[in-house]
Amino acid sequence: MSIVIKSDAEIAAMRLAGRLASEVLDFIAPHVKPGVTTGHLDTLCHQYMVSVQKTIPAPLNYAPPGYRPFPKSVCTSVNHQVCHGIPGDKVLKNGDVLNIDVTVIKDGFHGDTSRMFFVGEPSIAARRLCQVTHECMWLGIEQVRPGATLGDIGHVIQRHAEASGYSIVREFCGHGIGRRFHEEPQVLHYGRPGVGEKLVPGMIFTIEPMVNAGRREVRELADGWTIVTKDHSLSAQWEHTVLVTETGYDVLTTSAGAPARPAPLPAAA
Repeated sequence: MSIVIKSDAEIAAMRLAGRLASEVLDFIAPHVKPGVTTGHLDTLCHQYMVSVQKTIPAPLNYAPPGYRPFPKSVCTSVNHQVCHGIPGDKVLKNGDVLNIDVTVIKDGFHGDTSRMFFVGEPSIAARRLCQVTHECMWLGIEQVRPGATLGDIGHVIQRHAEASGYSIVREFCGHGIGRRFHEEPQVLHYGRPGVGEKLVPGMIFTIEPMVNAGRREVRELADGWTIVTKDHSLSAQWEHTVLVTETGYDVLTTSAGAPARPAPLPAAA
């Protein structure tokens, strides 16, 4: 499968889908609190997407080759869950950290984004992990420009995570996105500068680093979807969908409640 370069009309459609995905996270944020189940958060997100936005929840019944259909409308990954957590009876408690990953389909185009949420008051260690992971994502985003490479993105993410004492999950990566949920290219969150596909205007892909407080190794739970850290250490993830423009980048998954770019960012050398 080759990389799809988006037209102006397709970029406009992706911008709308991206904003709507981010607005789901704005909507659900006040509901993330101790005593709430991840299943309840999924129900609220589903109702908002379907009834208010008139969007389609892309994860619901999504079944790539080798996977059973995903049974819910968003992914909720708590504490040592890395990604693809299935919402259910899990009751959130004070101090938990939670990633909610939302992908909507609007007019045939996908918008994909995720954020970390604190349940009550997090530990200092959990807060730092989430902050560094947010910085990793933005360091990667700020490498995006015509002529840069995918390796440039992965390198700065890996460098910052490892310099902070953390590890990068390697089994999962960012991806091209458009009319299809997952397109080329694969966007690794580790690598060497100057290596890999060169970026050109019109490319749209996600940058979504998964950073572990402990070792990078992960395993899949028996549900066939949920990925957890092997050593049970905390994990964090942030995700934006990014467009390569003529002069740099444009983040498509922004909205009124989206967390701002960290300031200042650490040096990306």
